[in-house]
Amino acid sequence: MSKAIAAAAIRGAAGLVARAGEELAGALDTYGPDQRVGFPNTGYYLPVIYGITGRRVGRLGDLEPVLETARGLVPAVPAERVWLPYLGGALDAGMAALFAAETIEALRYLTAPGSYTGKTAPSPGGLWLGAADDAVLRRRGLEFVDGSAPGFAVCVGAAPSDEAAVRLARECQEKNLYVFMCASSGGRSMAEQLAARGVQMGWETRLVPFGADVTATVFALGFAVRVALSFGGVAPGDYARLLSYTTNRVFAFVLALGEVDDEKCAHAAGALNFGFPVVADTDVPEILPSGICTYEHVVANVPYESLVSRACEVRGLKITVDRVPVPVAFGPAFEGETVRREDMHVEFGGQKTPGFELVRTAGPDTVEDGRITLSGPDVDAVEEGGALPLGIVVDIYGRKMEPDFEPVLERRLHHYLNYAQGVWHIGQRDVNWVRISKEAYGRGFRLRHLGVILYAKLKSEFASIVDRVQVRLSTEAGEVTAWRGEAREYYARRDARLAVLSDENVDTFYSCTLCQSFAPTHVCVVLPERVGLCGSVSWLDARAAHEIDPHGCNQPVPKKDVLDAAGGEWASCNEFIRTHSRGTIERVKFYTIMDSPLTSCGCFEALVCIVPECNGFLIVNREHAGMTPAGMTFSTLAGSIGGGVQTPGFMGVGKAYLGSRKFLKADGGLARIVWMPAAFKEQMRPVLEKRAAEDGLGADFVDRIADETVGVEVEEILAFLYEKEHPALSLEPLF
Repeated sequence: MSKAIAAAAIRGAAGLVARAGEELAGALDTYGPDQRVGFPNTGYYLPVIYGITGRRVGRLGDLEPVLETARGLVPAVPAERVWLPYLGGALDAGMAALFAAETIEALRYLTAPGSYTGKTAPSPGGLWLGAADDAVLRRRGLEFVDGSAPGFAVCVGAAPSDEAAVRLARECQEKNLYVFMCASSGGRSMAEQLAARGVQMGWETRLVPFGADVTATVFALGFAVRVALSFGGVAPGDYARLLSYTTNRVFAFVLALGEVDDEKCAHAAGALNFGFPVVADTDVPEILPSGICTYEHVVANVPYESLVSRACEVRGLKITVDRVPVPVAFGPAFEGETVRREDMHVEFGGQKTPGFELVRTAGPDTVEDGRITLSGPDVDAVEEGGALPLGIVVDIYGRKMEPDFEPVLERRLHHYLNYAQGVWHIGQRDVNWVRISKEAYGRGFRLRHLGVILYAKLKSEFASIVDRVQVRLSTEAGEVTAWRGEAREYYARRDARLAVLSDENVDTFYSCTLCQSFAPTHVCVVLPERVGLCGSVSWLDARAAHEIDPHGCNQPVPKKDVLDAAGGEWASCNEFIRTHSRGTIERVKFYTIMDSPLTSCGCFEALVCIVPECNGFLIVNREHAGMTPAGMTFSTLAGSIGGGVQTPGFMGVGKAYLGSRKFLKADGGLARIVWMPAAFKEQMRPVLEKRAAEDGLGADFVDRIADETVGVEVEEILAFLYEKEHPALSLEPLF
């Protein structure tokens, strides 16, 4: 740690203890040792002293041994040449400073009784409230236990301007934080700045002006101590349990505003004992390693616009957004809503324009919490019924965030965007499809609100791993295409993680019921060698999702009691699917499309369909808008098999499944593929060629698959297959 800040804390503590000693000596001469002393209307005496030492200070004479203890806690100032960077000395000095500050404040009540109003809000006769009494503690302290008050900020000093002070206060209020104000910098305090701007202060508004002196900081720490004693069951004098409680249950931090002198350093060191870190807007020495506090101890040079969010992050305090600020109704009730073409103002992605969505882990220096940007035209620049490209990049920083969690959060985008009334979203990765209704547009819904939704929901529902969220949106065609190329590299790396896994070497599969809002009877089961239909949920992703949220839509499905090894059927999987499909689906075989195949929702990346005349299957991807040899387009086929229906000979799949060793294994595997759209075939060529080589199908197998350049009529396809000697023609009949 910094020798400079340790030395300042120790000097400040020594000065405060000396000051307290002088004031106590004067009071003893005037009033005598039996004079009653303390804070008004409380049974907790002087709470910091009482909580840490167990001493009940009720008379002036009781303060003498307290200050003697404080003197013993103040170490020598670090030597210039040789000094061991030990935090303990500074922490001891900080505790001594708090004992001295509480002594000074108790004497102030005795010798200057008009210093504090003792009320719950400032009045024309006085700004400073002083220590909270037990009535306030009982009402307000419980809020720190039940979560209605997530924490408090101790603001020491003044903001650089009155306007900045108001913004700081409002941000804390928006986050439901209490603000405890004391001390001054540059001759003004934050409370005086708020008063000058007519801001209403007091316990009711959670803006509490404690006192003008830096020693009033002890009122805030004393309040935390009383919460632990009153609601945490901590016994007075059990300092180890007390400090553990405040560290783990009372989420407070100190905002050092303006210049920081020795006395402020001493109080800051005292706050560190309670697990309350210090975040400063000036260039003070930092203490970055963790140990006493959850994360860093002292962080400096934080911009004002980031001060509160940075302090919350350092404290480990998770602030959730109770109401998503969008101009339409918002909630799970709208998740199953459909925006039809005639009701649509604008659409993105799907088969019309390029689109994708990506969640990625980023470093703290690259993510500005709450930042939402849009490049390109907004929806009001498009004529009704028009279309735009759309790229969505969500950058997330979190101390506990891991790359394995990215796809889990990415899949939730589908969920959250559908919560907005008049917004419709299906698909994932680079096959997403979004529509905004005329009604939503008329109410003022714009593209930025997509970012607002994602920020609010990711911060609230994944608070344990997410500290900062930044959303970038683009409707510029060139930019979206370029970003999509980068996103596909992310997708490919995620898919590659599964290469070493197999269905045989795990004993658990995982479900995904996220799409049951659209398909109530659909239960997707994700295997190591079979990605989810949407293409975004791999076995690893589902396992990570279950770790993040054990009660969420990804649940473990035991792999027990094999019924058909070749077809991929287990009794335990059937039981799980039967239960979670509400008894609609009795059995599923994972390695075949012909007998009890897995159901399909509506978010699948591609669709497999039987072509009986060719003794094989066609595969058509969502982006292909043309006709297929089945006599139907993708959208018509999808409408026929989606919604959780089990349809032998038809099945939705994720693109990555085409490269799996288990791809239609019981039906003959890759050798059954007789037709694919040309663009899709080229996109998947590396995957198909690798799989074909492993299956012994020859280096030219991909070129023996027909596409629309050959034709979409069965007769045309069959002639091509015979010419190319496609292996499907020599396999056993599908019927």
